[in-house]
Amino acid sequence: QEQLVESGGGLVQAGGSLRLSCAASVSIFGITVMGWYRQVPDKQRELAATITGGGSINYADSVKGRFTISRDNDKNTVYLQMNSLKPEDTGVYYCYFYANFVGYWGKGTLVTVSS
Repeated sequence: QEQLVESGGGLVQAGGSLRLSCAASVSIFGITVMGWYRQVPDKQRELAATITGGGSINYADSVKGRFTISRDNDKNTVYLQMNSLKPEDTGVYYCYFYANFVGYWGKGTLVTVSS
């Protein structure tokens, strides 16, 4: 059973925007960290952004100033607003939750940025 469900990926032109969403399809208690990772072609999966329950946020240098992560604790949902997209942002974006020493991953959503 898929535990995290991502949505919002798609095709966009360079300079455009997309908003990714990720919600838990099962009850997950005690989520401390929510985040987004991405895997671009021919590279390893890398962190894009994370947010803790207390609101501490961490961004990869490559997305600072362009991406904004937020979370809705009542809905167990995390969002990633991506602006000023570049072709090098193309890749599969994975949602990640960490709760009670267990990590949960989504199946990923494809983001394609055309030049």
